[in-house]
Amino acid sequence: MAAAGAADTQLMLGVGLIEKDTNGEVLWVWCYPSTTAALRNLLLRKCCLTDENKLLHPFVFGQYRRTWFYITTIEVPDSSILKKVTHFSIVLTAKDFNPEKYAAFARILCRMYLKHGSPVKMMESYIAVLTKGICQSEENGSFLSKDFDARKAYLAGSIKDIVSQFGMETVILHTALMLKKRIVVYHPKIEAVQEFTRTLPALVWHRQDWTILHSYVHLNADELEALQMCTGYIAGFVDLEVSNRPDLYDVFVNLADSEITIAPLAKESMAMGKLHKEIGQLIVQSAEDPEKSDSQVIQDIALKTKEIFTNLAPFSEVSGDGGKLVLNLEALKQKRFPPATENFLYHLAAAEQMLKL
Repeated sequence: MAAAGAADTQLMLGVGLIEKDTNGEVLWVWCYPSTTAALRNLLLRKCCLTDENKLLHPFVFGQYRRTWFYITTIEVPDSSILKKVTHFSIVLTAKDFNPEKYAAFARILCRMYLKHGSPVKMMESYIAVLTKGICQSEENGSFLSKDFDARKAYLAGSIKDIVSQFGMETVILHTALMLKKRIVVYHPKIEAVQEFTRTLPALVWHRQDWTILHSYVHLNADELEALQMCTGYIAGFVDLEVSNRPDLYDVFVNLADSEITIAPLAKESMAMGKLHKEIGQLIVQSAEDPEKSDSQVIQDIALKTKEIFTNLAPFSEVSGDGGKLVLNLEALKQKRFPPATENFLYHLAAAEQMLKL
């Protein structure tokens, strides 16, 4: 158990503090340990204190070049000892996806800063969590790292909500994820974007891969360059201008208008047929069953996904170089599947790196 706790604590990378003063200036005030200028600029952009529209986002999270960031922002009450500060943001950076864990820890750090007005106590707590996985304080509450299982974070969103919004079209999202396509999601409200995007990787539960999630991206050259280095991804935006950037997506989800669009260049690999209809019906039936929980729906989709891989197995053979499974295209063609099914299985093999090079 101690080893698991130690492994867990190695996931945190840093803590930082951003303040907005009574003159409306937003400054990066403190961090531990040091951070790069590029990451600081990014976090200032993500933190809602620099926004013109003055909307307060209590909690946002995202990923940049394999570093997860979690930002908790609060308004400073008049009673606080922080007389020259109107708002502040606590920033936690980490290697893992676990919004609930970092939001809980940040709430404790916020209370400490409000009470003491100095980062010293925050640093002590941060180091305690980093080394022991726990920080306890009478008045500010206690935090235990191992209370926050990664699987819980993976299951926190609602697949049923997605299906109730998109119905049969959910199969487009499933197909795009299976084929490791680039999905861009737009909604003007960051909370809506984050809730929706964080749930999507559960549609391909067999991979349990949340590294594909970039839930809060700005149309900033550096961020887009980092994004485009990824093969497939789910990227969330609050700027509608992203809809005019077909170079960024294969599938575009306008969450505000409940519309899903497949980009012209992705149409061929995303062609839908009988198999997709079957998958779509299964997803909808499972999600609409009032007896079923979200995790049971995910399980049903995962079983169907496994079946698809079982379909692919007879056309896979061990390659001569290193014993890797590769697709025997001739065998697949001889089976005479409907064109859309054959096309899908071929592109799935490509996504799983099973094509002979």
